[in-house]
Amino acid sequence: MRAANHLTGLLLVLSASAQPGGATQSPTLIFPEPQEISPRAQDFVFTGNPEILVPNDASAADLFLARFLQTELAGRHGFAIGIRRAASIPGNKPVIVMGATANALVREYGSSHHLEPVSRPEGYSLEVNASAVVVAASDDSGAFYGLQSLRQLIETSGGDLRVRGVRVRDWPRMPFRAVRLYLPGPDNIPFFKRFVRDFMSLYKYNRLFMEMNAGMRFERHPELNAGSVDLAKDLAYSRRERPSGPHQENQDSANWDAADGGVLEKEEVADLVQWAARHHIEVIPEIPSLTHSYYLLNRHKDLAEIQDAEWPDTYCPSNPNSYKLLFDVLDEYIDVMKPAMIHIGHDEWRMPVDACARCKGKDPRELFAADVRKIHDCLASKGVKTAMYGDHFIPELRGERVGHSTSPTGFRYLTPGGLAPQQVRDLIPKDILIVNWFWQDGVQRGLGAQNDTALSEWGFQQVYGNLAPAIRNYGRRSELAGVIGGGPASWAATTEYNFGKNLIYELAGCAGLMWSSRWPEEAELVRRVQDLTPAIRRNLAGQTAPSDEGDPIAAVEIATHFNAGPEPIAGFDPGSMATGSARLRRIQFDLADPGLHGGRAAVAVGTLGKDSISLPLSAKLADVGDDPSSVIFLHACARPSTNADAFEYVYNFPDTADLLGWYEVTYEDGFVTTIPIRYAENILEWSWQGEKGRYCYRADPVEAGKVKGAPITFFAYEWVNPRFGKPIKEIRLKGSSGFVNEGAVIASNAVIVRAVSIVRKRTYSGGKGAGNTRSRE
Repeated sequence: MRAANHLTGLLLVLSASAQPGGATQSPTLIFPEPQEISPRAQDFVFTGNPEILVPNDASAADLFLARFLQTELAGRHGFAIGIRRAASIPGNKPVIVMGATANALVREYGSSHHLEPVSRPEGYSLEVNASAVVVAASDDSGAFYGLQSLRQLIETSGGDLRVRGVRVRDWPRMPFRAVRLYLPGPDNIPFFKRFVRDFMSLYKYNRLFMEMNAGMRFERHPELNAGSVDLAKDLAYSRRERPSGPHQENQDSANWDAADGGVLEKEEVADLVQWAARHHIEVIPEIPSLTHSYYLLNRHKDLAEIQDAEWPDTYCPSNPNSYKLLFDVLDEYIDVMKPAMIHIGHDEWRMPVDACARCKGKDPRELFAADVRKIHDCLASKGVKTAMYGDHFIPELRGERVGHSTSPTGFRYLTPGGLAPQQVRDLIPKDILIVNWFWQDGVQRGLGAQNDTALSEWGFQQVYGNLAPAIRNYGRRSELAGVIGGGPASWAATTEYNFGKNLIYELAGCAGLMWSSRWPEEAELVRRVQDLTPAIRRNLAGQTAPSDEGDPIAAVEIATHFNAGPEPIAGFDPGSMATGSARLRRIQFDLADPGLHGGRAAVAVGTLGKDSISLPLSAKLADVGDDPSSVIFLHACARPSTNADAFEYVYNFPDTADLLGWYEVTYEDGFVTTIPIRYAENILEWSWQGEKGRYCYRADPVEAGKVKGAPITFFAYEWVNPRFGKPIKEIRLKGSSGFVNEGAVIASNAVIVRAVSIVRKRTYSGGKGAGNTRSRE
């Protein structure tokens, strides 16, 4: 199942009971917004040799928290801090204490300072004042989440490293807070670990559905690994997202980018599960069965419902050998991952009814139910719970008994429909967790809230899958009996690029829905997520931008190359932009006065699409003559463009974001490199105000003027020079021509550059002294 993650036509509608007073509080320092937070008069400043204290009989959980924070302060903030065992809290020096109520130091501080741990599961109290930082919780998970909030309060201000003074009482609204993704490939294991530690943990997710397929090395059936690699290569080299049936029937998505189309060793898979567990995240392997079963059938076509399919997607539920193979695979995954629950898929059964000789004449709904029971009972016998998609319980989605389909060749056929309500009651075990991805309203998505109610009345627990912040009436719906949580889904390879350009809004927004009780409207949420994006980008990339390292930043003169204005560009008047300077963190941009340059205010080129545009497709941008660590472009496009979901082109992820143009960088030695300008990856339109879920992953908004009272927003994109020591001669700006996305040439557009700055090479001054880089004493 691949479902759109962007539901841009919907607005978040809140129930008054879910949000007291019916109004969203102002943004806070911690995301998701805590249940209770109040400021304290003084911050905790890292001076006076502060220490992290643990009890003499410190538990493994106490030590994990202490070492986590120690690593964070050293690696992220350049501050070295010690960990010390102590029998009591000293009164003469600043300290940090974290833990559950079993921690004697936590109990001591709480008793003397009236800091009660939150009694709810996963809840915590956090106190930050001039002399102490204390996290107190009733369980280890709560203490861990208190640390995650503490991480967000650490900042450098006035030259000092400090923690903002607050008192927090916080707990999750929903117990099951999940992200769904693919098993990462070998090259993306480091990214996966950063995502778990520095996104999921930081924003308080606690479950991870991970689709496995044949992405782990099998001992019993190595042929499945070989066949899955062959499938991935075939689809990539033929430029296909999925195969089709013999009559071009719509088969299931192949999901061949799980494990990046490769295979991980068992030790690597076990390590990923253990890494997640250390960060209080339960991994639930998603092992598709019945449907989306390419990985089982690539070398076992004899088990397929359509045995003459090029790459079969569904196995025959009437063939006992289907289960021998499936149960062998389940056993290997259980041995390695030791899961408490397995997600068995079961969505989108699309095979033509009666195409399978063994199943012909049988009620497909009864076949479906029998298949579910066989797998459920197998797992239950091993002490493993079952989760599955529930779309085949909804006749409005799948059809009454059968659905009707027509292939591109005109072949008409029937597909298995939804079970009747009585069949669901009688035939499906009620201890199965249902992943409800059909919560959306609209004819194509069933009946929205009515589907939630049906699952609840049948006695299931359910979680919202493919969740988006735009879910309607979430406050009321999430209080329905049996609704225990949910979360967003990734349907493309687990990479920083795919997550960054497509999923940050959903990932962050749903973290807020699941944890907090206060949810902003769409535009405010987009702006809040955009504000979080610089930190998210740093965390997911595992790198700090040169502009944040304290080196000198200088403006590059580009006004002599201005070619835009005073005439409007696709409705945008460059002359309305502010002059003087603009600032983003440490970066300063020189906004040249159009009055000094014949009314021209920017360098602009056209993006030639399906309609004409008067701008040139190439223009000189800047003479550099320097060896910068990075170049920072302040740019915007004239109008919105397209950022398709990454799964649209599994064989070419970057081109799912419209290519509007590129920077052409020429070095003094003649070498030329290019920097793509892609919509929503590193540029958005000047009129952006946070609408329709659009955000920019690799560039940050800068207000560059106003028009009719509305802000003009440009985006600062920092490109790290890959050739340190080689001076750059010049940079040119070029527009694309005839770029195709989602099967059509994109609309014409324009790329407008207002300013350019560089981070200059650091000047060597004979070395630096030892010690903390912050709060030197």
